[in-house]
Amino acid sequence: MTTAILSALPEEQQGLREQLDAPTHVRHAGRDFHAGIWHGQPVVLALSRVGKVAAATTATVLIERFGAKRIVFTGVAGGLHPDVKVGDTVVGSAFLQHDMDASPLFPRHEVPLYSRARFEADAALSALLLTAARAISTGAYGHFAAGVVAQFKLGDMRVHSGLIVSGDRFVSGADEAMALRRELPDAMAVEMEAAAVAQVCHDYGVPFAAVRNISDRADDSAHVDFPAYLSQVAGRQAQALIAALLPMLPSP
Repeated sequence: MTTAILSALPEEQQGLREQLDAPTHVRHAGRDFHAGIWHGQPVVLALSRVGKVAAATTATVLIERFGAKRIVFTGVAGGLHPDVKVGDTVVGSAFLQHDMDASPLFPRHEVPLYSRARFEADAALSALLLTAARAISTGAYGHFAAGVVAQFKLGDMRVHSGLIVSGDRFVSGADEAMALRRELPDAMAVEMEAAAVAQVCHDYGVPFAAVRNISDRADDSAHVDFPAYLSQVAGRQAQALIAALLPMLPSP
């Protein structure tokens, strides 16, 4: 049973390819796919690229071409909920496109012809992802240099479960973030891909789960915080998280 590990940007998968045994490389649909074995599990790594359309394309290829039976999205996001701070981890329980608006034909946020705005994460896969995230959060000091831990307060990271919202816009203004919080008060984090992948997986009946590490607060400082967190933290966090998750999955 092949597990696909999906991220938007190369930094979010830094070091993952080196973990694969018997690696193979396929280029398809303008994307690079790296398959192999990791902790005894067949794995394929791919970059979705940025945005909902690109992410949906990549997810479809993973299912159709590579036979992915489950998809896990890992990467960074902006924190929205007041309880979520930089360095925390959010495991998605549901996913919504915050910029979907076909009103007045359909209610705001509802995906036309689906009769829903929210796509639920696979409960079993998300539970394992949550367990893995909690396991590595207790050992954050071991994954990073002391200066990085201090800079991003990783020693005090918390793990949350809740709604992740996606849209084709990098939210980097306090006013925009506040508007999202008013409109979707239970939203924990905002990014640009997961809700689209969740919709594709819903169509195919493929289990989907996503985890996002909070790189910024989606406010006026996001353009500064995001690149620093991406380059110094994201890849190591993803590697530790996936290494913790894979042994928990059912044997292939």
